[in-house]
Amino acid sequence: MFKFLLVLHAIIAASLVTVILMQRSEGGGLGMGGSPSGLMSARGAADFLTRATSILATLFVGLAIVLAVYASIGHTSKIDPTLATKAPPVPAAGAPAAPAPAAGGGNVAAPASNGAVPLAQ
Repeated sequence: MFKFLLVLHAIIAASLVTVILMQRSEGGGLGMGGSPSGLMSARGAADFLTRATSILATLFVGLAIVLAVYASIGHTSKIDPTLATKAPPVPAAGAPAAPAPAAGGGNVAAPASNGAVPLAQ
């Protein structure tokens, strides 16, 4: 569901950019202004583009909020959050502690069963 909404959001964003770029410049922005003989200069087309822009902008913002809420709930998380908070098990009283792993990763002799530590060779 999240992927579908994300693709829909991208389509709405691309449509919004297209509709905005099709509109005639009013001359008040960074552009140099548009000529009245342009392709979309008719008043009916301008009304349609203005209405389409407002509808697409509303859909874009609404879908962005829905996606943010959906993601914050955790529907897209692949990591189990309980794994990060678990502490390592504590050995029982009187039980020998497990040996620490070797830093080099080489062959390390296992401790003798009588508790004696083997000598390094």
